[in-house]
Amino acid sequence: MKELLHAAVAPANLLPTGLLVLVLLYWLTVLLGLLDLKSLDLSVQADSHTDLHTDTHTGAHAHESGTSFLNSVLVFFNLERVPLMVFVSFVVLPWWVGSILANHYLGNEGLLVGAVLLVPLLVGSLLIAKVLTTPFISLFAALEKESEGTNSPLGKVCTLLLPATHEQLGQASVRLRKGAPLMLNVRAASQSAELRKGDTALIIDYDQLRRCYLIEPFELTP
Repeated sequence: MKELLHAAVAPANLLPTGLLVLVLLYWLTVLLGLLDLKSLDLSVQADSHTDLHTDTHTGAHAHESGTSFLNSVLVFFNLERVPLMVFVSFVVLPWWVGSILANHYLGNEGLLVGAVLLVPLLVGSLLIAKVLTTPFISLFAALEKESEGTNSPLGKVCTLLLPATHEQLGQASVRLRKGAPLMLNVRAASQSAELRKGDTALIIDYDQLRRCYLIEPFELTP
């Protein structure tokens, strides 16, 4: 165990070790209900109608091509179908293990050689993560479909766990007919609304762009 800890904090392995610690801290906050599983998801959509006006058709075409390429990369690595942090976890863990083993068998603890090794190890870890996350696609698709059905929080009353305004992201809990209470990322729908911890609010919509629910203050009658 001491040898593993020594290798983990060696300069050659410091970057993947640091990322692994951050991933573990993220899952701890999820287990504690402080963050939602999809809080850090990416959402990149190709859109031919852009708000940026370019002087030439070449610039517009380049913008669309870049967005299309990025979408293709996201789809290839299943990032449009599984939560971002699930994918990141499956990248960081084999990257860390590979770095530890590679530097151990090469007898290296130096930063320069370790940094060179991290590049091919990262490429391999990305491909491993794609394979490992593929079985989860159907699972998350089923969960998404269920959440949009009878268990949808829209139209239900929630209780604020963290303060929320139109600009500040907060968190709320809502009880559903099935299962445990949901922890949701929320924002106030109106710019003037300020909701504090313990307030009740009505969930009126879902903001796809910012990936959070929009709520309005709502007082429960006794």
